Amino acid sequence: MPENATAETPFDRLKLVLGEERLKRLQDATVMVLGLGGVGSNCTEALARGGVGHLILIDRDTVAPSNINRQAIAFHSTIGLPKCQVMEKMVLDINPSCQVETLQAFIPKDGLGEMLSQFPRPDYLIDAIDTVSQKLALAKWCQDERIPLLSSMGGANKLDPSRLAFSKIEKTSGDRLAKAMRKNCRKRGIKGLEVLYSTEKGNGPEPPKTEDGKRPDKGLTLGTMSYMPPIMGQMIAGKVICRLAGFEPMPYSGEEGLQC
Repeated sequence: MPENATAETPFDRLKLVLGEERLKRLQDATVMVLGLGGVGSNCTEALARGGVGHLILIDRDTVAPSNINRQAIAFHSTIGLPKCQVMEKMVLDINPSCQVETLQAFIPKDGLGEMLSQFPRPDYLIDAIDTVSQKLALAKWCQDERIPLLSSMGGANKLDPSRLAFSKIEKTSGDRLAKAMRKNCRKRGIKGLEVLYSTEKGNGPEPPKTEDGKRPDKGLTLGTMSYMPPIMGQMIAGKVICRLAGFEPMPYSGEEGLQC
């Protein structure tokens, strides 16, 4: 290498698009990701590669064989390991200067605020969990605390990524999870929740009838294509990165911003 040549860094291609100032914004930003499944793990990887300097990651699960078809952290070598542990190792291998905080724990609907408040206040929060009651509690907490939130809806039994769209929850249609969220958001006074959802009608088997009325195991009814959750995670990461970098206005900021 010539003496006057500049050493190559992982951020060189980002700087060409963002410039120094916007890259610095990302390096100073804190993003919290709840859920490290297909959407959350791929989203976190994109945030790390995109230069976000502080990540807070929460998930209670360990890697399972059925995760391998879609999760960024799922390999035969990681089966049985805590998802938080594997994700942290991946993030630091991508960007050793990233500050990573993790918590392997169930996210409760009661006491959620107390759990999340133990961490530094995030500039953005990403909801990649799949339980309605927890998603609603999170949305209410973020609304009360005025923390920007982007919530993933269902990717199961979907085939067409071109049908994915960002929307306020009030304007969604055709997504079962979004329907349940929409109904309960009205009841709880949650307004303007931003979500990524699919307008595609679900494929896959019909839920089997059960004598006791309990919901069947999701492994029997919810199939997942290898590309759908990763694309959803990348789309969410892209939206958040653009906003943190200043290409789009941040929720609650009142800034005009630019369009990404």
